[in-house]
Amino acid sequence: MRIKLTNEAIRKSLEVAAPSFPKYVTQILNLANQNAQGTRPKVVGQLSDLIQEFSGRTMDEWKRWYLQKHPDAIKDAKVKISEMVGNLKEAINKIDDKMVDEWVRDLVIVKTFLGLKFQEAILKKGAEIKKVGYRLSKNVDESKGIDGYLGDVPVSIKPDTYKVKKSLSESIPAKIIYYKKLKDGIEVDYSEVLG
Repeated sequence: MRIKLTNEAIRKSLEVAAPSFPKYVTQILNLANQNAQGTRPKVVGQLSDLIQEFSGRTMDEWKRWYLQKHPDAIKDAKVKISEMVGNLKEAINKIDDKMVDEWVRDLVIVKTFLGLKFQEAILKKGAEIKKVGYRLSKNVDESKGIDGYLGDVPVSIKPDTYKVKKSLSESIPAKIIYYKKLKDGIEVDYSEVLG
């Protein structure tokens, strides 16, 4: 039998009152904390380990125990998050309809195009490195797993997670260029085609 315990049910079971925040506030505070890294282990301690060390049973015992071990943690986290909330307020005040329009266009038009067409950029850079020409595959080659050519060499462009799946029975008659998506672009491994 499976039973779902909601966060609210867990709070009631442990007799922990829920704070009440206005709409959107927790989303903003979560974003501020994420950016400020206010509750990272270096600020508040490794909480998953600390809760295992804690031998008490009640919320009050936990509070006393934790604050004894980390007396400045809450204050330090609050300062980091409050500063970031100030930064977010400043940024929000700069947002107007024109900026929202520009952001939506960049996301829908530009980032979609770049996200779907980055294979050509990978081929172009590989060709530049090898000092050869490049071309994208035609449908016949694509059906074989070939994404393009560096000179006369067929290549397949795969995410780095494909290395784990490589033991699968799929056989691609091409050298593989691996890529890894990063926050600000992609990291490309040309080892197989340059070696």
